[in-house]
Amino acid sequence: MFNLLRNENMKIYRRLRTWMLIGILIALTSTVLILIHYNTPSLQDGNWQAETQQEIINLKDTMKDNKLPDEMKSDFSDRQLLAEYRITNNIPPTEHSIWGGALNAANLIIIVTIFTVIIAADSVAGEFGGGTIKLLLIRPASRSKVLLSKYISIFVFSVLLLGVLFSSSFLLWGFLEGFDNLDIPYIFVGQDHIVHEANIVGHVLSTYGYMCVELIMMVTLAFMLSTVFRSSSLAISLSLGVMFVGATIAGLLSRYSWAKYLLFTNTDLTQYLNDKPMIEGMTLPFSITVLIIYFIVFNLLSWFIFKKRDVAS
Repeated sequence: MFNLLRNENMKIYRRLRTWMLIGILIALTSTVLILIHYNTPSLQDGNWQAETQQEIINLKDTMKDNKLPDEMKSDFSDRQLLAEYRITNNIPPTEHSIWGGALNAANLIIIVTIFTVIIAADSVAGEFGGGTIKLLLIRPASRSKVLLSKYISIFVFSVLLLGVLFSSSFLLWGFLEGFDNLDIPYIFVGQDHIVHEANIVGHVLSTYGYMCVELIMMVTLAFMLSTVFRSSSLAISLSLGVMFVGATIAGLLSRYSWAKYLLFTNTDLTQYLNDKPMIEGMTLPFSITVLIIYFIVFNLLSWFIFKKRDVAS
């Protein structure tokens, strides 16, 4: 099994494409954080209190509009509570702390997902397209072990990308904003419309962890599609298409209660960080259960198709 894993990792890291993806991720992360830093006035003058006070005034003026939908009024009211809590307790926004870069960069986990999906979709289909599948399967290892080694190596690659994303954003933001405010609390407004405090480190880890669940599901889906199609280009395009269209469809169907059983309604677990699920009645245990079912189905399909696939030319 070790030799299989080493072989699969060699296939990934000896290709120029892999290192180009890593370079693009670092460049994109740096560009986004630098743009955020130099286009946020309070980060330039350090006067976040004045900006927050102005935000409170603007929110109050906006909520005076009687034509404003109740849902928007509730959202603006929560933002006002948050801003007032910051002023009262002298808690600066998270972007003014060392953790601001890592939290901003968490939004780029979608890029990590896309890059990993490309590798996953090419993993099995590429062997068929390149004609190397026979050489791979004449080894004494079973097809199950061959498939597992590919699956594990893909997630090792995703962990590398996540490490690059976090470390580059953490270090760059530290140089831009300073390596202080390590113990700043994370504050949010829950469904009870009360401001809550949480540990910032726990929040960062939870954010990355929850967003990585979507990464795992998308990569597993792409890996399954890779075993179905012999064409790498078809597997990659279909995987990315399903990834982007699925989230849009889930948003459009979120008004229906049965939509809570859809895959893409449950992949974004960050909706539970602030206790605001996409569909009323959804809970974290429910979403985890739904995701586990999809995860098992995808892997069973991958295993069954790969075991039964005829490799004869």
